[in-house]
Amino acid sequence: MDTISLNSHEYETWQVPAYNITSGNTRVLLSRTRLYPDPDFQYNFARRALWQTTDDINSTKYMSISFVNLGHLTLNHALTLRQPSPIVDFLWYPRASRHSPATYCFIASVRECPVKLLDGNDGRLRASYPIVDHRERHIAPHSLLFNPTADKLYCGFQDAIEIFDIHRPGEGERLLTRPSKKSKEGLKGIVSSLSCSARGTYFAAGTLTSASPVADNVALFDVSDGMQVLSVGGIWTYESGGVVQAMFNPTNEYRLYAAFRRSPCVWAWDLRNASVPVCRFEPKEVTAVGMTPDSDGCNNASNVLRYSPTNQKIHFDIERGGRWMSRGDQEGNIAIYDLHANQQFADTTMDGMSGFGTGNAGNGPVNVIQPIQEFKAHSDAIGSATFHPLKPVLLSVSGSRHFDAVASNISFTGSEGSAYSDLDSALNSDEGEREGAQHWQRPRGVIVRPRARPQPTVCDASIKLWDFGFENPST
Repeated sequence: MDTISLNSHEYETWQVPAYNITSGNTRVLLSRTRLYPDPDFQYNFARRALWQTTDDINSTKYMSISFVNLGHLTLNHALTLRQPSPIVDFLWYPRASRHSPATYCFIASVRECPVKLLDGNDGRLRASYPIVDHRERHIAPHSLLFNPTADKLYCGFQDAIEIFDIHRPGEGERLLTRPSKKSKEGLKGIVSSLSCSARGTYFAAGTLTSASPVADNVALFDVSDGMQVLSVGGIWTYESGGVVQAMFNPTNEYRLYAAFRRSPCVWAWDLRNASVPVCRFEPKEVTAVGMTPDSDGCNNASNVLRYSPTNQKIHFDIERGGRWMSRGDQEGNIAIYDLHANQQFADTTMDGMSGFGTGNAGNGPVNVIQPIQEFKAHSDAIGSATFHPLKPVLLSVSGSRHFDAVASNISFTGSEGSAYSDLDSALNSDEGEREGAQHWQRPRGVIVRPRARPQPTVCDASIKLWDFGFENPST
């Protein structure tokens, strides 16, 4: 009989990584400035990167139609999985491990294709989960979520959430989220984000539709029966965009955080009073284009317009200990927030409900929490900044489409040899007779556009690893 030797370190108790963030020091562990080349997309960049739960492997979703696996904390190219259409979203299997081939897989949402379960080693298709609309077309969900037991898959799309049993490929159970004639509760629009609570009793869903006084764009649903149990509101007076990401605190099922499109802030709710947000996490010196420093919600004392809204999705992340939150911005900065700072605001709000405190009862200003640390990480927009699940390491990816360089390629020719040469001669002949009179202004040149289809450029398409576990040299 074969004997198996067991190492004691394999059964050590998992501990939360120790982050040395308060020291204010940052160190680049690794950096990769040249990404995998794509012949069909010259200016390629990464939109989002996710860590695998048990290993040092991260999967990156590119702007083109491909996945790239980078492994072993080296950012070395390991595997490229090209897809037939643009990638909408992806998610690792919760128990995925390269030491267990059966679990080493991830879910991919590809446009006009069924939801795919792909192998992490070679990219082969293990199973597919089709979502078909009334015109028999495949729908690619905008958000994906596994339940805590990893046997159910939730897929959010237009006015509905499809629930699949991953052990049984085929059609799933459709949960309609839009309001009906019998009930006004529900969510309108594309379900853009899904997140499950720490205990797995309910999950949150957010849509790309803007909130209004009569309808919210974030709600809670029961996992057992799929019924809506709570509507998360109080945001329509502050945010005009849809939900980009909603996420529960890993250690507190009453804390829900959400980020919105065209906004640099992350909002927090205590679900014991979900009618108003507890606080918002906002980077320093933020002023939106078109707003003055004296307007509401701005804390910039200068006249410099530092922040320009973008429709690009900017994701945030919370480390496993539930204390630190990271988020990038459009200018390449990464902000680290202390989530324990909002605990006092949440407790004050709950006391205000009972009449024992002042709190934010919906008619007062929202408390603002600024980052503990903020540093320049990239020279372009940061799509995601993700904490490693087992080590004090942060992974950031950058890149966005810029059309300024495309516009600079449009040239203007003079009147000589242009289509307006005859018109210029006619106008110059009788220029003296019509001097001082108002007449039609001729164009100064002909717009010459390149024959090739214009492609946007990228300022900084890079991937970096940041070390937050080293000791402060000054101490």
